[in-house]
Amino acid sequence: MAEFVRIEESSADKVVVLRLERPKVNALNQQMAEELFAAATEIEGRDDVRGVVVWGGQKIFAAGADIAEFPIGERVGDPSEKVGPLNDALFKIENLPQITVSAVNGYALGGGCELSMTTDFRVCGESAQFGQPEILLGIIPGGGGTQRLTRLVGVTRSKEINYSGRMVPAAEALAIGLVSAVHPDADVLDKAVELVAAYADGPAALVNLKRAIMDGLHVSLEEGIQIEQREFANSFQTEDAVTGIKSFLESGPGNAKFSGR
Repeated sequence: MAEFVRIEESSADKVVVLRLERPKVNALNQQMAEELFAAATEIEGRDDVRGVVVWGGQKIFAAGADIAEFPIGERVGDPSEKVGPLNDALFKIENLPQITVSAVNGYALGGGCELSMTTDFRVCGESAQFGQPEILLGIIPGGGGTQRLTRLVGVTRSKEINYSGRMVPAAEALAIGLVSAVHPDADVLDKAVELVAAYADGPAALVNLKRAIMDGLHVSLEEGIQIEQREFANSFQTEDAVTGIKSFLESGPGNAKFSGR
C-alpha cells in the first residue's frame, strides 16, 4: 500500500482525488514520485474514472523536492538519477486520458509548482503561492519548471519568475494565466471537483481532443493539423459520436446524453 499518495473517491461520480500526504510539507522525494507514477498508472486504466483532482490538503499543495535527497557532499553529484522518477510521474499525469485539475491550497513551489502544471487546469485558494525558487539554491528547476511555465505564461514572465525565484500570489497567478480560478481557501477542493465533474459526463471524444492538443504542442503547425486529423477520425469511432450527431439532427445542439464510450 502506498504511504504518501492515495486515490480517494470524491463527492462527484466518475471523479477521484489523487491525494498527496507526506508531512510536513508534501516534499516530493523519490518514494513519493514512484507512488505518484503508480497511482497515475492505475487511474489511466480505470474506465470508471473520467476526472482527476490532484490535492495536497487544506494547508499545502507541495513545497517542492526533498532537498535532503540532493546529491551534495564534498562535491556536487549528478542529480539526474534523483529527478528521473519525478519526471516520469509528471509525464504520466500530464498524459492521462482523463480531464485533470490541481486543487492548490498553500504553497506550490519547485516540484509542487511543476506538478500542478501537468494538469489540464489549476484552481487555487486566495492564500496560495506558486513559484520556482530553485535559483535561490544556486540551481535551476529539473521537473519542467523552465518549460511548462514558459508555455503557460509566456517567455518574459517565465524568465522573471524563474530568475528571481520569487513566489507568485494567487491573484497574480490568475492574472497571468497560471491558474484558471481563485476561490476561498476552504472551497478549493469542492470547486476543483465541481470543475472537473462538468467534463466527466462529456463525450468520449474529450480523450481525442486532449490528445490532439497535447501531441500538437511541440510540433509544427502542419504536423499539428495532421495530429488533429488523426484524432478527428478517431473521435468518429466512438458510440458518443453516433449519439451526438443523431441527437443534433433530431433535437438540436446541446441535448445529447453521452455514455463516455
